[in-house]
Amino acid sequence: MLTLHFAPNSRAGRILWLLEELGLEYKLNRMDFHPKDLKSDEHRARHPLGRVPVLDDDDVTLYESGAIVEYLVARHSDGTLRPSVGSPLFPEFLQWFHYCEGMVMPPINTIVVQTLLLPAERRNEEVLAQAQRLLSKALSPLESATAGRDYMVGDFSATDIMMGHACFMSRRLGCVDENLTNLNGYIDRIQARPAFQLAINA
Repeated sequence: MLTLHFAPNSRAGRILWLLEELGLEYKLNRMDFHPKDLKSDEHRARHPLGRVPVLDDDDVTLYESGAIVEYLVARHSDGTLRPSVGSPLFPEFLQWFHYCEGMVMPPINTIVVQTLLLPAERRNEEVLAQAQRLLSKALSPLESATAGRDYMVGDFSATDIMMGHACFMSRRLGCVDENLTNLNGYIDRIQARPAFQLAINA
């Protein structure tokens, strides 16, 4: 049985979304996004830094959301949600899959810290403004990448699990300009998926 160790408003939402898209049976260990749960001895035994998501699959335990997405698609799907290695779409699939964590999520992390996690007296407006500029630059190529497409690469895929969640979070933080019509349309399509709605509201 798959078990997802989950806290709301985190990357764990990606994994819950993917489990629902794949129609897999799973158990959800829902924790508060708070040190009392995430930094407990019990959870640190799963993840040394006390973070989420963590996935248990019998004798396999994995953390890092990208690794978990790749694992679930490789081991628990029927070949869907990823183009074949020989497909002309495969290189672009890989590019956007990894662009998410390499370019989009780092400034999102900083924005979340500077607006939500730190107490007001420790926040730094210059650091926040720099992160907002970096996120804007990171999102800019996605406007052209989503032109004339429903999803990032061909049909809905694991890249959309990664990038769609990150783009949704970017817009929720007020960092997706309304003039980015292609990107906003993409986020609307992601947000309309029933499995996404379930995961984001869990």
